[in-house]
Amino acid sequence: MDIDKKIHKIESKIKEPSFLENKGLSNEVGYYIFDYDPKYELKVRDEVSRLKNKYSLESNYSFSIIEFDLYEILIEILKDKGYLEKVFKFEEKKGIEFTTKAIINLLKLNSDKNLIVNYILERTPNNCVVFVTGVGKAYPILRSHNVLNNLHQKLDKVPVVLFFPGKYSGTDLVLFNTVEGSNYYRAFPLIS
Repeated sequence: MDIDKKIHKIESKIKEPSFLENKGLSNEVGYYIFDYDPKYELKVRDEVSRLKNKYSLESNYSFSIIEFDLYEILIEILKDKGYLEKVFKFEEKKGIEFTTKAIINLLKLNSDKNLIVNYILERTPNNCVVFVTGVGKAYPILRSHNVLNNLHQKLDKVPVVLFFPGKYSGTDLVLFNTVEGSNYYRAFPLIS
């Protein structure tokens, strides 16, 4: 499907009553993935920004859109904990792979105490649609399937849309159309 047509369908989809009632197929919790060719990143960002502004908390709509940029959350948490500058120095001495593992451990990304997931949970009001962005910017530290799996276990009061720069087959996530990820079966394509 043409990217402009696909982007144009986002707004009508998120306004559907079944979507807002947080029901996916078979009445499961509504987790969705909007996948797109990474070359359209800026177009997708523009549409996310437009929708977020239109459906803000201050708007007169029955719901609002709350965006969580994974990269921005990662940086904010590292700053708040006083680790951001240390991470830069650590990377110079130990390299990116070692630093990535250290950040994953620091942020408890592979546990129930995942700081990214808790950040999102603490800031998600009722009557909203959660947009998760920044997947490509946060790679390789954050893996989208990991965030979704942990979030899916804890957040079931509102629909969640992950904006994914790559391909989602309905079972597999392929970041940037080249980086094979783990299977993720609980989300539905936002636009088919």
